[in-house]
Amino acid sequence: MILTAKQKEFINNAHLTWNFKIGATRSGKTHLDFLFRIPFKTRELKDEDGIFVIMGVSQSTIERNILEPMRRLFGDSLVGFIQTGRSIVKLFGETYHVVGHEKANAINRIQGSSIKYCYIDEIVRMSEPTFEMLKSRLDKPYSCCDATGNPEQPTHFIKKFIDEQLPLGNLYYQHYTIDDNTMLDKSFVERLKQEYHGTVYYKRYILGMWALAEGAIYSMFAKRHIISIEEWNNKDEKERYTHPIRAKGGYVNVGVDFGGNQSAHAFNATFITYDYSHIVTIKDQKIKKELTPKQLDDAFVFFITQLLDAGYELNAIRADNAEPVLIRGLQQALDKAEIYWSVKGALKTEVNKRIRTYQRLINIDRYLILDDCKDTIEALENAVWSDKTDKENKDVRLDDGTTNIDNLDAQEYSTEEIHHKLIKE
Repeated sequence: MILTAKQKEFINNAHLTWNFKIGATRSGKTHLDFLFRIPFKTRELKDEDGIFVIMGVSQSTIERNILEPMRRLFGDSLVGFIQTGRSIVKLFGETYHVVGHEKANAINRIQGSSIKYCYIDEIVRMSEPTFEMLKSRLDKPYSCCDATGNPEQPTHFIKKFIDEQLPLGNLYYQHYTIDDNTMLDKSFVERLKQEYHGTVYYKRYILGMWALAEGAIYSMFAKRHIISIEEWNNKDEKERYTHPIRAKGGYVNVGVDFGGNQSAHAFNATFITYDYSHIVTIKDQKIKKELTPKQLDDAFVFFITQLLDAGYELNAIRADNAEPVLIRGLQQALDKAEIYWSVKGALKTEVNKRIRTYQRLINIDRYLILDDCKDTIEALENAVWSDKTDKENKDVRLDDGTTNIDNLDAQEYSTEEIHHKLIKE
């Protein structure tokens, strides 16, 4: 069993009720647990009263992050599959209750049960009511909870719990940086550091710090990310595009954000190279004035027509799925104009994941924008973090009408379905 110094330290010292490993991504925190800790605690406590519990954001993340890697190591006979409808799994001959901890009512199924061992993946994403219930269930002298997670803001309730329990001697705590995992390829570590440079995620996911999200979101966005439209459209004597990104060939996705209250309607078109190496915002529009549905439909059809007339290959149109009536209006307008593309609802994945993807792409010069997309350029330059978090303790992008997040939303909608191809987590 090849272990890092930090992992050996945990094995030797994690003998308290609470044992937390918090820090950088890919720093070896979880690997130790499915390699050694979970099998060890299962054998150690198998004859004691109480139940075994394994927790994560959802059952699918528990399967992906914990059970699947353990199964590759130990085989199907020792690491079973989650039983549908019963939310249990067999691990090393013992029954574990499987709990998705992000929702407040997640732990109700085991309410009233004493827990002898609980393993928690991504504890910082746990809901606070679930954590409070868990504390009351670890009521045996031998009860033990091992947890891992990536840090967020220093006001997070998990950080407060750690600070309270450490002086009392009830909690063993390890802080991890990415450099603590000496097994990682150095080029991979350097790439991650480059992608997260200048963001709050560098502090959290590289240095493992509890850090505030504050100030400019896209501080890494610079003049080098802006392409002149003349350069983008330039062709050689054989009518071939000379810009190296456009010369690769690609298709265009369109994102639509609908206005309301203080916000504006926004359309963004993104050129995506066939090899997914680069994305470029090639056209945007922001409509501040109030429009009738007919006026909105006409503006959208004109926007799409301009893209087609310019010779772009249109692939997908994604619009804010909170407005299904307006989406149907756009679809009918396209059909009437004999432009036969479907307008689908945006995936609307977690905002901070979308932000993180764009930050990483900008840092490594894989996201660019044409210089006549002035609304989106201004939006990128002015986007800031709010000084408040949401009710789930998550960072929040400022949205009080003082900055343009409408084009940012439209931009993100245009590409979010391929984020997993652009950036592999």
